[in-house]
Amino acid sequence: MNGKEKEDLRIIRTKEAIRSTFEEMICEMDYDKITIKELTERARINRKTFYLHYNSLDDLLLEMQNEMAKDFIERTQGLERPRDMDKITREFFMVSESAGQLHEKLMCSGSYHYISRKITKEIMSKTWGTDSVEKNIDPYVQNIIIAFVSQSTIEIYKQWVNDGKKIPLEEIIALTSKLICNGVNGLA
Repeated sequence: MNGKEKEDLRIIRTKEAIRSTFEEMICEMDYDKITIKELTERARINRKTFYLHYNSLDDLLLEMQNEMAKDFIERTQGLERPRDMDKITREFFMVSESAGQLHEKLMCSGSYHYISRKITKEIMSKTWGTDSVEKNIDPYVQNIIIAFVSQSTIEIYKQWVNDGKKIPLEEIIALTSKLICNGVNGLA
């Protein structure tokens, strides 16, 4: 192994330590209570090492948000909005479940509300572009549709998590899809 490969392995390990420690801290406390000092102590690195990789905690969080959004975007690529909302809704729940406690905390905790909005905005801007919906939809109407779909889905997900996921995953996906695609009248 040459010096470059050894260095890359150290960098990978350091970034993994930073990220896993940060994830643990997010699951334990509110974001505004997390400090670089405590993160570096828990990760057993010095502050300078943290700053070699990230300019701030916001940068680290943004990287993680982008990865969460990217996974959903990749899984829904090729699906048409709004026609395939049932499939898109399914993928949202499947991605959310596979992401675990970190995703739940970022999407459901009141203190992380602005973070879930940023993730949603990122996803919507990349998936509801002008090519992804019918050309004859007024852009202001499209904005209303996007707001309805995204916020309704997130609020249902949050309520499901806050209720302790008492409804099985497949049932909550089916219920959410019915509500998003057909409204309350679709339940009759």
